[in-house]
Amino acid sequence: MLAVLAIEDNLADFLLLQRHCKRDGLEPDWHRVEQLDQLQDAMRQRKWDLVISDFHVPGMEFIESYKVIRRLDPDLPVILVSGHVGEETAVQLMKLGVRDFLLKDNLNRLVPVITKTLQETSEVRSRREADAKLEAAIIKLKKSEEFQSAILNSAIDAIVTVTEGGLIESCNPAFENTFGFQQATIIGKDLAEVIIPPRYRAAHNEGLARLLRSEQPRVLGKRLEVSALHANGSEFPVEIIITYLPGVGCYTAFIHDISERKQAERNAERERIRLSTILKTASDGIHILDHDGLLVEASEAFLNILGYDDSVIGKLRVADWDAQDQWPVIKQRNDELIATRGRAIFETLHRRRDGSLVCVEISASGIEIEGKGYLYASSRDISDRKHAESEQRLAAASFESSDGMVISDANRTILRVNQAFTTITGYSVAESVGKSTNLLKSGCHDDAFYAAMWNAINREGSWKGEIWNRRKNGEIYPESLTITAVKDASGQTSHYVGTFRDITQRKAVEEQVKELAFFDPLTHLPNRRLLRDRLHQALAASSRHEREGALFFIDLDNFKTINDTQGHDQGDIMLQEVARRLTNSFREADTVARIGGDEFVVVLADLCGNPGDAAAQAKLVGEKVLMVLGEPYLISGNLFRITPSIGITLFGKLQDSIDELMKQADIAMYQAKAAGRNTLRFFDPDLQAAIKARASLETDLRRGIQDDQVLLYYQPQVDGPGRLTGAEALVRWKHPVRGLVSPAEFIPLAEESGLILSLGLRVLEMGCAQVVAWANQPEMAQLSLALNVSAKQFHQADFVEQLLEVVTKTGANPRRLKLELTESMLLENIDEIIAKMARLKEVGFSFSLDDFGTGYSSLSYLKRLPLSQLKIDQSFVRDILNDPNDAAIARTIVGLADSLGLGVIAEGVETLEQRDFLDKAGCHAYQGYFFSRPLPPDAFAEFAWKSLTGQAQPGSTL
Repeated sequence: MLAVLAIEDNLADFLLLQRHCKRDGLEPDWHRVEQLDQLQDAMRQRKWDLVISDFHVPGMEFIESYKVIRRLDPDLPVILVSGHVGEETAVQLMKLGVRDFLLKDNLNRLVPVITKTLQETSEVRSRREADAKLEAAIIKLKKSEEFQSAILNSAIDAIVTVTEGGLIESCNPAFENTFGFQQATIIGKDLAEVIIPPRYRAAHNEGLARLLRSEQPRVLGKRLEVSALHANGSEFPVEIIITYLPGVGCYTAFIHDISERKQAERNAERERIRLSTILKTASDGIHILDHDGLLVEASEAFLNILGYDDSVIGKLRVADWDAQDQWPVIKQRNDELIATRGRAIFETLHRRRDGSLVCVEISASGIEIEGKGYLYASSRDISDRKHAESEQRLAAASFESSDGMVISDANRTILRVNQAFTTITGYSVAESVGKSTNLLKSGCHDDAFYAAMWNAINREGSWKGEIWNRRKNGEIYPESLTITAVKDASGQTSHYVGTFRDITQRKAVEEQVKELAFFDPLTHLPNRRLLRDRLHQALAASSRHEREGALFFIDLDNFKTINDTQGHDQGDIMLQEVARRLTNSFREADTVARIGGDEFVVVLADLCGNPGDAAAQAKLVGEKVLMVLGEPYLISGNLFRITPSIGITLFGKLQDSIDELMKQADIAMYQAKAAGRNTLRFFDPDLQAAIKARASLETDLRRGIQDDQVLLYYQPQVDGPGRLTGAEALVRWKHPVRGLVSPAEFIPLAEESGLILSLGLRVLEMGCAQVVAWANQPEMAQLSLALNVSAKQFHQADFVEQLLEVVTKTGANPRRLKLELTESMLLENIDEIIAKMARLKEVGFSFSLDDFGTGYSSLSYLKRLPLSQLKIDQSFVRDILNDPNDAAIARTIVGLADSLGLGVIAEGVETLEQRDFLDKAGCHAYQGYFFSRPLPPDAFAEFAWKSLTGQAQPGSTL
């Protein structure tokens, strides 16, 4: 039997260790000590398999007890179990030899840790015994002359055995071949005199003396490179490994001639230095590629061309930087050059690290290095050359471009024009050459304009802008003009070159774009874009002049009804009339804008500097708007009435951002809507704070669902005699900062935001997983679980498929799952709901109608639904003893369920009297605080165990 010694002063903690071991099938022979002398006696009296020790034992620190254990039994494994030792201390203790560490509040790992520790201890002991046997066998074998002879004669490397005094005892044939000595001539001689060059012998003898004085010589077992002496007097490099055989009291040296290797290393180093020098000093981008296009070497110039450092060598491939050809084309060219050792010169494009392209000329050759084929290439950046060539081509073609061009002398006499000039101006070459450039003057610009233009040309060398000129037929047109002064070698202006383009069409398009970009096409009021600019100006003016301003957000009440019933064309006419009335109601300095649909925004500027007076002014204006927009509208011979809801926010010295002001006015408008419409409201900061908090909570909830912060609590459901039959799963949200968030706070938010779909799916997954866990425990296998399903979730087109996928994935038994639906779900698409319920019931699901009697109730649909149970809402149970109406409703629900063949369960049962009343009324299934509060999984499991074993008492919750 396993013998375990426990160092623990707390009896309760000792019993807890025993209980956890027994629970997991491990029942060792335990012995507990709590003092140091008890520990010493116990260690001397018997052999222990394992020690489990607390860290803090009064009068006996762990380090002291650990030293005693190590002194008396060095191999005895120790596991530390404590509730107060930090991770850093535990790590240090494990470095001293403690096998593992457990916290007392997490003993579920105790038995696995014990099992692992015992297995590791057994393996260590087995390896130690095997090593000892192997060492003894090796010593014995090495004493064998036959073994030594076989080793010496067959070894490729030279082997020599010397005494502790350094005298040669034996050597093998390879030693004779390596050093040129005959064995018979060197036996008994000093090894240093035979193979150590004279200048190294003193150091060798001193090192040998240190070996003899040292218990653990540092050179033993290590590869050493030294110079050796040949019989012909030459020196050569060797690699030597020295071992000591304590059983026979001698040293053995294994010696390998490394002359060829050293020569190869010297050759490689010379080649490396030569290649490195070439790569560092080459002005061209030298690079070497293998068959797969991998960059195996590159010069600094090449890496600079691409914008990389040498860390990409061995990682980057030619396809990563060649932007002109695909890899198959590149590979075919490279393979041909490598195979034929050919050479090629071509141009291509390289892609730099930053994505930009550079034009290069490549000179590539196939080469062979150590028997393998490579491509040696040199890249030269020819961007400047290409640019110059391009400039030359452009210069030749530019004069006959689509832009008009005119060249004049320094006196502005036209020397040359192109075809585009005559097309745009109407003047032929003959009518233009020899004339002044004033030929094209329109008269739209004064002398000051032209003076400023020519001053800029003479000062800066060029001028660019828009100008009005005149065609030959007298038509004035706009053009984009660039005039450049051309200077001679002395720096004097010799010519002027003018390039121009007719921008008549562009100007017309710009006007159209301006109208489309900044004005609403229906009402011609400023749109949202122009509104933001005007509002920005108003904010700046208010701050500068210390005056208040107001922002009105106007929404037409029930405009959608008119739009839907009378048609969109009639609705558009009404919007145009609203725009006209608003425009006539405000000053020119104010801005009236339409930002979409039936929403209008007004920027009221230059109000009083006092916020109270400014609010009064804004209120008067707002009341006027209510009156003006509330007047009847005559549209296509029909009279219509429509009212506005107006939200107002002020802006002055303490300015918010434009988006914040728009949001404030919008919030105030919705306050006006909530107040009954056809009214105005000013912005309330408290309401905005609540909205922000709600938005923040929504963001946190979305993250919480993704990060598995939601969990399920389980409220037990019992039958008449109080036996546990199942539970209702109630979702909880454990916020990382706020802790448990009330479902009353986040469930409505999830419904409104649509997060109820992902939340509901997560609840289904966790609930099904819990049913599977119960099924694996015989005492809980018969429990059922009720899961709440929201209306939005159930109305999803693929809800049935989604639920069946979860059941299949988790392996849950549908017959142990009950879906709780609310009456509000049944207000629409009743046939679709019944069809879904029927499909799920065929699989095994059952259904309970939650909160029955609190909403829309109809026997016509109730008898059609494939229900299994009605649930009496807690609002009826709460006052069932005091309110005759609640009592009557409860009896009615029980009777209705009985007549329809349905089960019935009451929720919110908190007292014995309520339970007894319901029992007499015929309701024999309950849930509520009288039996238990909702419990987390572990607490529910403990409650279930007590209930199923008869230990739980109604009215006493965990």
